[in-house]
Amino acid sequence: MRFIDTHSHIYSEEFDADRTDAVNRCTAAGVTRLILPDIDATSRQAMLNLADSNPAMFFPAAGLHPTSVGAQYKADLQAVEKMLGSGRKLYAIGEIGIDLYWDKTFEREQFDAFIAQVKWAKELRLPIIVHIRNAIEKTIAALEPLADSNLRGVFHCFSGTLQQAQQAISMGFMLGIGGVLTFKKSSLPEVVRQINLDKLLLETDCPYLAPVPHRGKRNESSYIPIIARKLAEIQGITIEEVARQTTRNAEVLFGL
Repeated sequence: MRFIDTHSHIYSEEFDADRTDAVNRCTAAGVTRLILPDIDATSRQAMLNLADSNPAMFFPAAGLHPTSVGAQYKADLQAVEKMLGSGRKLYAIGEIGIDLYWDKTFEREQFDAFIAQVKWAKELRLPIIVHIRNAIEKTIAALEPLADSNLRGVFHCFSGTLQQAQQAISMGFMLGIGGVLTFKKSSLPEVVRQINLDKLLLETDCPYLAPVPHRGKRNESSYIPIIARKLAEIQGITIEEVARQTTRNAEVLFGL
């Protein structure tokens, strides 16, 4: 079986001490391709360096993360725009979106940055990786006026309701399913049970949100099969079917 982790920050400093070992564990687990979402200028070069080290395994994106949006966000956006025009092969714009969990100080700026990057993605015909935290209704409302055949992507770390899932799918999005699916009190299994497999992607968001039995520890892309196994159990299908369909979903969305 072969899997794709559609959301991995394995380039982050949390892996500096053992990144090679972590990558080897991915390969051993059958996780042979990883989408690398961008965060901001502080980690962008590390992401690109990792992508350049193995272009057949690592696929970089470009974007300004909502929690990195501050007073200087326009300059940060210019850096993203420069990267998009650099001629480098990029597979998505992300991760971008709205995060009202940590700080609402720059809420307006977050929306401005989000919409600007969504419009770039549509012009460049790239998918978007949408970060949503404590803002799913506002994010859907922001995207609805922009919905057309050029708007596509993934609602990263989806944990909303069935209705919200259906709204996202109706706009051309897939749902990123990660470690939260394995949490004991999560409502996500009931939602995922009612969503067609061709609308789902597997992701870890490592080093964050490790699945059970690793919850609370550093997450790794090699844990993708744990999430896949849980998804197979919920939908009453084989893990081989999950691997096959979610891999195909990722290949189509990101043009792999």
